[in-house]
Amino acid sequence: MKKLIIAAVLIIVSANLLGQTVAEMKKVLDTTSDPIGYIKYRLKKKYKIDTVAVISSSSFLGLADSLAYKGKIGKVYGPWKNSNYLIKVIAKVPNTFYHVSHILLDTVLFKKNFADTLSSTIIKKIQSGSSTFGDMASTYSADRGSSYKGGDLGWFVRGAMLPQLDEAITKHKKGDIFKVWAPGGLHIITITDSPKQDNGYALFLRVFL
Repeated sequence: MKKLIIAAVLIIVSANLLGQTVAEMKKVLDTTSDPIGYIKYRLKKKYKIDTVAVISSSSFLGLADSLAYKGKIGKVYGPWKNSNYLIKVIAKVPNTFYHVSHILLDTVLFKKNFADTLSSTIIKKIQSGSSTFGDMASTYSADRGSSYKGGDLGWFVRGAMLPQLDEAITKHKKGDIFKVWAPGGLHIITITDSPKQDNGYALFLRVFL
């Protein structure tokens, strides 16, 4: 029993020392003007520089793009559960983001002529004020991931959408409602906000512990 207690104490002490070491490393990395020199010559640890792109500022695929968008330049993050590295955000580059909503009329369900006629009817109802874009999206859109949000696709960069949609979106302004044919069907699109510049890329310094 005594041996078990001693072993447990040693484990706790080792964990605390390791935590202090990581904390000290983060403190230096947060403030040094030469993080690579510190890693390479003082810590003698492996490192890697990554460029991470932000596709959407409304939803994230994982830790990397979330940190690329939300992380502060110069700040060190980590380590995380089941990871053996720290990340320092060393730079950010802006990109143009678009905010649109859409209604997808699936041409597997509707014939093309019917989908085209239905889309014109939907647009007229929205423009006349007899219905809203959100209500029409909830009723008709085959994209169930956005229909419950009134068709809102959030903010995303150019190139994230289908080429047909990307090209059409850049030719319209806030408040416009228009339709675009794409391989998956007919999209009724409205530009929800004017394009904006936001965090599009981040440069990470990844330090392996």
